[in-house]
Amino acid sequence: MKISIRGKIFLAFTIFIVLSALTWARSYYSQYVLNQKIQIIERKYDLFNAVLEARRYEKNYFLSYDRENIEEALDYAHQAEEILRDILAKYSKYTLAKNLDERIVELVTYKESLKNLLKLDEGYLVIPQKAIDLIRKQGRILTSELEKIVKKESRFVQNLIDKSKTIHLLALIPVFILSVLVALFLIFNVNRPLKTIETAITKIARGDFKDIPEIKTGDEFESLVTSLNNMIDELNKRRKELVQAQKLASLGRLTSGVAHELNNPLNNISTSIQILIEEVEEDDLEHKKELLIGAEKEVERGKDIVLSLLEFARERTLTLKQVNFRDLVDNAINHIKSEIPDNIHLKVEVPDNIRATVDLRIKNVLINLITNAVYAVKDGGEITITAKNEFDREGFTFRVTDTGEGIPKNIVTKIFDPFFTTKEVGKGSGLGLSITYGIMEQHNGNISVTSEVGKETTFTCFLPFHQPDQLDL
Repeated sequence: MKISIRGKIFLAFTIFIVLSALTWARSYYSQYVLNQKIQIIERKYDLFNAVLEARRYEKNYFLSYDRENIEEALDYAHQAEEILRDILAKYSKYTLAKNLDERIVELVTYKESLKNLLKLDEGYLVIPQKAIDLIRKQGRILTSELEKIVKKESRFVQNLIDKSKTIHLLALIPVFILSVLVALFLIFNVNRPLKTIETAITKIARGDFKDIPEIKTGDEFESLVTSLNNMIDELNKRRKELVQAQKLASLGRLTSGVAHELNNPLNNISTSIQILIEEVEEDDLEHKKELLIGAEKEVERGKDIVLSLLEFARERTLTLKQVNFRDLVDNAINHIKSEIPDNIHLKVEVPDNIRATVDLRIKNVLINLITNAVYAVKDGGEITITAKNEFDREGFTFRVTDTGEGIPKNIVTKIFDPFFTTKEVGKGSGLGLSITYGIMEQHNGNISVTSEVGKETTFTCFLPFHQPDQLDL
């Protein structure tokens, strides 16, 4: 039978509450009995002390034969009787001594003997020895019996206190065990599935659409994982459809871009040839030479466009090599150092401990990003290159930031499209960032851009330390 996570938690806490309630009830009962016993002892000590006082005045009488001593003894005996009857009325259920009725009889008999002694004191000059011996005997028996009762109750209370300590200690054991079991239940049935789902969702957020491992918990978590896997399957289908749509859209843009980029130099070449045909009879060789040189430049420009296009479309395997990323950055800067004007300050904050296995075309990525940054701050500014290890992602991040004019929001989503460029005609093919994007994707990395118009632009790239199914060279 499958139990929901809510049902499991409810069951666990119900057991916890029941056991805690039973433990509390047992502890409360022990404390209640102990309290009753303490009150009994207090009353029995009062009883015992009252009897001792009666006996003290009894002994004083036999020493001085003063009537007041007998009267005091009678008064204390009467108090003792009241205390004893009160104990029987209130605490008979909890007292150990079950023969207190006999003690009342003994106490009443002792009182009667004291009264008789008072009468004898009025009628005799000398009290008969028989009466004296009787009172002393009754007093001795009464005192002895009450002393036994008090001692017995005291020992029982001490034992009860010791047992109460043990009960309290033992009561903590099931509570502790149950707390551990509840903690383990929450770890294995709540925390672990949540951690698995959290990890899977983090991967999905990074674009890793692999199925989540199944969880056999028989509750909402299992249903949630099943639903998430169904969602991932649907996302994979939609992703493939989106990629296909993007390919078709890119193909359209690519065709349009190729036509546009090649049309300009071809038009220029065509115009130059037409002029040469018309002026072939004329003697202005210098003008003809300029037209031919211009046509040659346009041919070179067309060749550059074709080469860039071939680079963009080429499927290349990675030639991996383990490199120190700081060295790669320095090499890229040295390659274009002559193209960086003096009014641009280049700042490099790349640690020396970043090592990764990459294709050396990553250097081209750096060159392209730095070149674009130089163009963005052509009127003066700052370019900053930073990098840091991200061991939790098993890779590192590097950024190229410039303080240029920024990229408007309406075109920032288009900058990786083929043949898209904000440069003047003839200043760029519009394939640089597209090629850069492809190189990063081929390395299982990614590239993104954030920009604030009039302030700065930052390109952020992530690369893994190692490539799958490749050995470090």
